[in-house]
Amino acid sequence: MGSEIDPPSQSPLRALRHRNFQLYFAGQGVSILGTWIQHVALSWLVYRLTGSAALLGVVAFLGQAPQLVIGPLAGAWIDRHDRRSMLIVVQALLGVQALALSVLTFADLVGPAIIVAMALVLGVLNSFETPLRQSLLGQLVDDKADLGNAIAVNAMLFNSGRFVGPPIAGVLVAAFGEAMCFALNALSFLAIVGALAAMRVTASPRAAGSIGSAFREGLAYAWRSYPTRVLLSMVAFLNLFATPYVVLMPIFAERVFGGDARTLGVLLGAAGVGSVGAAVFLATRRAHAALVGYVALGCALSAVGLAAFSATDRLGLAIAALVAGGFGMTCANVSCNTTLQTIVPERLRGRVVSLFTSALWGMHAIGGLAAGAIATRIGAPRTMLVGAGLLAAATVWYATRLAAVREGVAPRTAPSEPRG
Repeated sequence: MGSEIDPPSQSPLRALRHRNFQLYFAGQGVSILGTWIQHVALSWLVYRLTGSAALLGVVAFLGQAPQLVIGPLAGAWIDRHDRRSMLIVVQALLGVQALALSVLTFADLVGPAIIVAMALVLGVLNSFETPLRQSLLGQLVDDKADLGNAIAVNAMLFNSGRFVGPPIAGVLVAAFGEAMCFALNALSFLAIVGALAAMRVTASPRAAGSIGSAFREGLAYAWRSYPTRVLLSMVAFLNLFATPYVVLMPIFAERVFGGDARTLGVLLGAAGVGSVGAAVFLATRRAHAALVGYVALGCALSAVGLAAFSATDRLGLAIAALVAGGFGMTCANVSCNTTLQTIVPERLRGRVVSLFTSALWGMHAIGGLAAGAIATRIGAPRTMLVGAGLLAAATVWYATRLAAVREGVAPRTAPSEPRG
């Protein structure tokens, strides 16, 4: 029934033997570093200008919430077009957004209203960029057996930027201000655009009919497939209750630990260390039914790590707790993503991936907005503790369904035949 853990593979970076994935890895690595630098700089700018936990939540919400609404429809659009060409356009637009934010900040014209508007633009663009990029991964490896490894290496790349970017951002913000960070992010998009332009990608099958009919077909598949339905639900729970910790980090950095932007960078970087560790671990595994067990383990570890972080005012213990929490969150999210992309038919990949990214980033946005509002009433530590408790309850719910999910994704199940 696929309950045993896979033996480690000989090569945890085997996806890099494919030329297209090599180009992607190089270009995306530069872009991700810039993205994390901008993320930290923007959150510090908001907090420096307003000191408002609620506005931190609003900015995080607008930067991600459009994925909850636009993301599923974007998936139907993606499956009807050439993914590489569309991704080049969206990446270029993201670079323009970062450049505009830099210019406005340099000119001292930035304020809460402009920040909110720019966050909304970012959220709309990310609604297309994230599922586009994730669904393209299957076309970047010539051997489909390497797809799971490509997803894990992609997560490793993302979280390496998460580890390296925030501490660099903390230094850059302290030395040069937020505008420089936004400018560097704008330049970083040139790397991924150039990499995408140099690729030779075989076109994938395209969905027939209207966007509406393609959208309904994707939803019907996700509902009929029991493993897909449960895994998407767990992604939503995890990112609603756990990942909003990022929104609260400026508050912890200043009020709990008495630090500044550099402290914020260290805290976010600690979570990145755990995330990189999880991605490396998963890169040595092959996609099969054992991954669904890692979802439960990852969520449980996230709940414990966040609860421990909320209960301490000692920076060393807080860093250790965030390492554990970061490992758990990435382990659960990447395991879900890999399992879904392994069992989904190719013609539905864009739609199912868009539902995954919608559940991940959309719930992250809602959770961040709620966390910011709740923290203004009960404080950041209690808010995080509540989230950890709710995640623990969701993990118990998932554990009661684990056997059925594992059975549904076992290798003998035809991926085109939804179960349940």
